[in-house]
Amino acid sequence: MTVQAVLDEIRERPGTGEVIAVVDPATEEQVTEFKDCGPEAVNEAVARAKETAESGVWRDLPPSERAKVLWRVGELIDENAEVLAELESLNAGMTPLQAQGTVTVGSEFFRYYAGWCTKIEGIAADVHTGGLTGIDSHQHAYTLKEPYGVVGLIFPWNGPVFNFCCKLAPALAAGCSSVVKPAEETPLSALVLDNILHEAGVPEGVANLLLGYGHTAGAAITAHPDVEKVAFTGSTEVGRAIVHAAGDSNLKKVTLELGGKSPVVVFDDADLSKAVPMAAFGTFIHSGQACVCGSRIFVQRGIYEQFVEQLANVANGLPQGGPKDEGSLIGPLISEKQLTRVMGYLEQGKSDGVEVVTGGHRLDRKGYFVRPTVLTNVASTSRLFQEEIFGPVVAVLPFDDEDEAVALANDTTYGLAATAWTQDLGRAHRIAKRLKAGTVGLNCQMQFDHSMPFGGYKQSGWGYESGKAGLETYLQTKIVWAQM
Repeated sequence: MTVQAVLDEIRERPGTGEVIAVVDPATEEQVTEFKDCGPEAVNEAVARAKETAESGVWRDLPPSERAKVLWRVGELIDENAEVLAELESLNAGMTPLQAQGTVTVGSEFFRYYAGWCTKIEGIAADVHTGGLTGIDSHQHAYTLKEPYGVVGLIFPWNGPVFNFCCKLAPALAAGCSSVVKPAEETPLSALVLDNILHEAGVPEGVANLLLGYGHTAGAAITAHPDVEKVAFTGSTEVGRAIVHAAGDSNLKKVTLELGGKSPVVVFDDADLSKAVPMAAFGTFIHSGQACVCGSRIFVQRGIYEQFVEQLANVANGLPQGGPKDEGSLIGPLISEKQLTRVMGYLEQGKSDGVEVVTGGHRLDRKGYFVRPTVLTNVASTSRLFQEEIFGPVVAVLPFDDEDEAVALANDTTYGLAATAWTQDLGRAHRIAKRLKAGTVGLNCQMQFDHSMPFGGYKQSGWGYESGKAGLETYLQTKIVWAQM
């Protein structure tokens, strides 16, 4: 498919709901539009998924055959990498380098989980037990790992290809049927991926793409009684709503990858030649629109002024522009709504006496661009410190000792990621144990591998994605007892 073909196809896609504009965030221009699918389309998609789940057309396929299909999906993503990357740049404002990287990571999800198809297994044991009766008996017990019937996969706008692949690949490997809803802001790449699934041999009705708003299509998926599980990535606020809807419908299982306010702790023995550029990368990548961005940096007082100066210099030197602007490393925010949100935080901070070391303003050009912003004198009770901004904004605060650093870092309702920079090996591992976060980087930041689980503490989520844990989230365990 070409980019233009995708723009035309989505415009013609049937729907009964509101017309939704798709806007290029680098130019503020509408590139296409589509209709919200409407509630009946959700019911039809769930019915198709349920029919395939009950027939076993995918679930009962030999695992080696499922593996071949998933591997082929990965190959086809690679073959369509150019158009997928163009769509990520056009739709999400990603720089070409970042867009290409997310597509590469996406295809590898399918290859990685293709390997797991043949390795789904339970445990077995011969058991001598009196059970509840107290009478000695001999049984053979074993467990079965079985897929959920219909799963709802709902994901956000900040990484459309990545999120599509990281959810659908393990769901398919487990044998689930699904309904898939991308964010209304970024639906374009999902059309290409949906076509790839069918071309690779995923049976009709096993993966069903739905386009629409979160409060319409997403809410209908979450509330549907025939959806047995929902996997969601997005804000903590929406995550709470999904939990309530799941409880009110059929107590469906829920996996949530939610927000973050990730701390970066820099001790006075840190190698600043590495810590400063990595902290900048970990804050400003994708204009700060990543849940793991290190948006609070705590620096030991002896090197605080030096660190702030160097970080500001890096921020000032980052070339910013749209995907077509040569050399751009920092793109726009996703939408006017997000621009208004980020600027609202900055204006409130300025009125509260926050010092803007650099940035703090939008670019004087078309597009939703906000300059990388470094703030100091930020109160730990302020919204800037406590709330997820989802923009290129970082607060830098000083600390005196290890205990104070840990207390500041953990002073948040979130617990997604954290980083510590120190050359003291003992302190590094002490800090790793004390930081309340699902992922901790020691002298590194923004690390990822398909084989490692990813999830959050506190209000950053429930459950895990990636690795074996990401597969098991789509499997139920059945225990079977057999009298001998």
